[in-house]
Order: sequence, then structure tokens, then C-alpha cells
Amino acid sequence: MRLKRLVCAALLTVSAFGILGCAGTAGNQASQSANSDQLTFVNFRDVRDLNPHLYAGEMYAQEMLYDTLVEITDTGYAPALAESWTISEDGQTYTFKIRPNVKFSDGEVLDAHAIKANFDAIFENKSRHTWLESMSLIDNYEATDDLTFVIHLTKPYYPLLTELGVTRPFAMISPKAMKNGSTKDGVTEYIGSGPYKLKEVVTDKYAIFEANELYWGEKPKVKTILVKVIPDNQTRILALEKGEVDLIFGKNMVDADAIRKFKDQKGFKVALSEPMSTREIVLNTTKAHLSDKLVRQALQHATNKEAISEGVFYGIEKPADTLYASTVPYANVGLKPYEYNVETAKSMLTSAGYVLGADGILTKEGTPLELNLLYNSDSVTEKAISEFLQAEYKKLGIILHIKGEEEQSYRDNMKSGNFDMVFNISWGLPYDPQSSLSGMRKPVYGDYAAQQGLADKAEIDEAITKILTSTNETERQDLYKFVLTRLHEDAVYIPLTYENNKAIYNNRVEGLHFTPTLYEVPFKDITLK
Repeated sequence: MRLKRLVCAALLTVSAFGILGCAGTAGNQASQSANSDQLTFVNFRDVRDLNPHLYAGEMYAQEMLYDTLVEITDTGYAPALAESWTISEDGQTYTFKIRPNVKFSDGEVLDAHAIKANFDAIFENKSRHTWLESMSLIDNYEATDDLTFVIHLTKPYYPLLTELGVTRPFAMISPKAMKNGSTKDGVTEYIGSGPYKLKEVVTDKYAIFEANELYWGEKPKVKTILVKVIPDNQTRILALEKGEVDLIFGKNMVDADAIRKFKDQKGFKVALSEPMSTREIVLNTTKAHLSDKLVRQALQHATNKEAISEGVFYGIEKPADTLYASTVPYANVGLKPYEYNVETAKSMLTSAGYVLGADGILTKEGTPLELNLLYNSDSVTEKAISEFLQAEYKKLGIILHIKGEEEQSYRDNMKSGNFDMVFNISWGLPYDPQSSLSGMRKPVYGDYAAQQGLADKAEIDEAITKILTSTNETERQDLYKFVLTRLHEDAVYIPLTYENNKAIYNNRVEGLHFTPTLYEVPFKDITLK
């Protein structure tokens, strides 16, 4: 109950300020809910820069405008701009047969030469995309004829199709929209071959997307998508209730209170996906107390995930037993969860040499067990969880100092390893587990710094590298089991809850579903009553 009160108080404060400071929405472009050709969507910010080769724009909007060579589906990879593909026996050459008669929305032909022009633009800015392992493994690429595009790798790399199928940077923009064949310094227009094209943007107010009449696939049933910009959560909810908005979608756009409110409300529907990512706390193994695996394991047993799940998320985000949910590819490896057990935690801390003093504080050789937990000050839930853990750990004799920092500072400190404990979220599907594990080998986020104190760090990294280049499915699964078991037993991560994608919508909306890509809104599959 205490945790629920903390969250509710924080949410009320945020909502109150949001309502007072909320700017106007789409003015006279307000929802035309009676119009069966228009769906009104809402987002917390503007669409921003929709250059598909950079990272400043909203991913749902880029998904509407641009296509990739392949599509990632629930059952695997499906044809998109590539009708088919073959992979050489050594896993180093991918040959794509490009779909004929495809055009960008400006009428420009989309063939293998246009795809090569896009790859040229992407690789011109290669240093920006090094978070993708494929950027260092693609040796060269070529358009061998109008409808054949070939990629040559220096080594086999099994996640290549995934990286070619995610939202960015391997999405195709019309070469006419490039600046002298380049995209690294911007583009002249946002012209793709996707199901929609951008008609109008009023910054921080609204954006209008219209169905692309040149789209190669099945034409969208909804002809117009109006996207309103409403920064405040409570104002978005009111707009949905009043019929000014048809759909709210996204893991960070719908909170637990909204789910509870609309779950049984007539005229509305609520949808939740399977687990898509993991909310976690990363433990820095280079720090004095946390260099001891017994201390890290004790913290696992001392963390009441069930209370966090119920108190913060009303059970919508389920307690996380492991770094990745068992539904994530390769992650169901039979790991034994750390049971919440305060007595076990106490016993482990005693075995680690800590003694409980008369003041109720644990010390070792005169040094108190003090830890610092860093969180993003923009996150109400992280603040609430921090305060809960501070009180819970105090009962064991652990002093937990909590500190919130604005997002950029928080991320900078996480990346550089300036933390004892820090909140993080796994990369999410379809990047988990392969891309997020790959990123642990480099100072991409906080994982690299946090793992530097592990005696088996080099062994874990070597196994991850082998995973990425293995062409044998059995060997790959065995390697995943090895890596995930080591990280679990090393207790580097305290998984808290599994995040899922969420949507609330009115009864006009039909055909809504979730895709394996976390940020895609399936507008092209939606119909309206």
C-alpha cells in the first residue's frame, strides 16, 4: 500500500502540472470521429526529423513512410521490398531479389540501384550506426542488375535480416530526397514507399498522413491518419473519452491507471502484448560492495518484485524472473529465479562478512553498506520504485541513497559507469537478445562498465561473439544458454518487471494488433466502423 501511495502522489503531481501547462492540440483539425476514412492518433511529442537514416524522428511515423528489404513478423521474416532472398552456404553472401514495379511516393523507381544509393548514404555515416554489428561485418554490397541486390559479409552474422528489417537505419528513402546523394546532413523531403505519405505538419500541434496511392502492398483501409500532439497523459485520456482521439498506443503512452480505468468502460477496448522488454536495475561490479557476488545475489533475494508489480503497475507488468522473458527467442534456458526471501538475503550478507550494528546498519571492517541508486528524474515509476527499495533495503541494514537526474545526464553517467546501481530497460524485441547482448561488449550503455568487475567477462564476451557468427542453430542455443546462465549467476542485473506494449482505443477501431517490433503501430491493418 505504501508503494501505491507513493506512485499515486507522484502521478497526481505530474498530471496537475501537465494540465496547467498543456499547449493546444490540433485546433480546428480536431478528430472527425464520424469520418470512416480518418483515424485520430495521439503522441506526446511532434514527429520531428523523419530522415530514416538518423535517429531523431518518431519511429511509428518512419514505419508509416518507409520500407525495408524484409519484414519482421510473428512467424519470422517475410518479403517486403525483397520478394525473396538466398544465403550462401558459408553465411557470408545474401542475395535479394527486389520486388518489381515498386515506386517511391514521388514516382521515383525503387529498384536495386535505389537500394544501393540508400546503402551508400547509410555507410557514409557509418560511425553513427556502430551499435549495429552488421555495420562492421558488411564488406561490400552491389546492385548486380535492376532487381538484384547482393550483400557480402566478412563473417557469417545470423541477425543480419533482423537488422535489415528494423525501423532504422536500413529503410529506403527516394534518392531524389537526398542532398547530393547523402542523408547524414538531412534530406529535402520525407519520401518513402510505405503505406502512407506525409501531407502536413504543424510543429508541436499535429501531423497528417495520407494513404500512399503508389504503395506496392495492400492499400490501407484508413485513408487519413491525424496525429495530435498532447504532451500530458491526463489530457490524452480526456481527449479519448470525449471522442477527440480514437487510439492511444505505446508502452510509455498508456499507464497502469489508464488501463484500469478503461478496462471495463463501455465503448472502449484495452489491449496488452506479450512481454517486449525488461525493466531492470544494473549493478556495477567494479564498485567496492558490489564487487562481491554474494552481495549482488543478496540484493536479488531482497527485492520484492511482486510488490513492485502490484504497487506500481497494478499487476499489468508482471514480475521478471530473468533478464529476458522466456518468450524471447533463445531465452528459455531453464534458469532458477532468485526467490524473494529476506532471510536468505541476510544470511548471504553475513557470509560476505557484514555485521549488523546496534544502529541497525550493516558494516564490514568498519565500513557501512551504502549504495547509490541512479534513476531518470523524468520517470515517475523509477522514482517510486527507488523510494520503495530504499525503505525495504533499510530493513536489512543497507543504506540506499537515491538520486534522480535529467535524462541526458542520467544516460551519460550510466554509459561512463558513474553509478553503483542504475535503472535500465533491455533493448526490447526484436533487438533482444542478440543486439542487447552484443552491446554489452562495448561502452554502448551501462552494461559494459557494470560488467568490468566480472572474472568471466572475457569469456562471456567471447561467447556472445560466437553467437553472432554461428551458423549452427544448436550451437547458437547452447551459447545463449551459457551467456544467460553466467549473467544470471553473476547477478549483474536485478530484473524487476516485464514491459509490454499497450493500447486503448474506442469501438470504432478494428483490426488492431501488436507486431514483434516494439514501436510500430499497425495503421495499415486497421479498419474503422
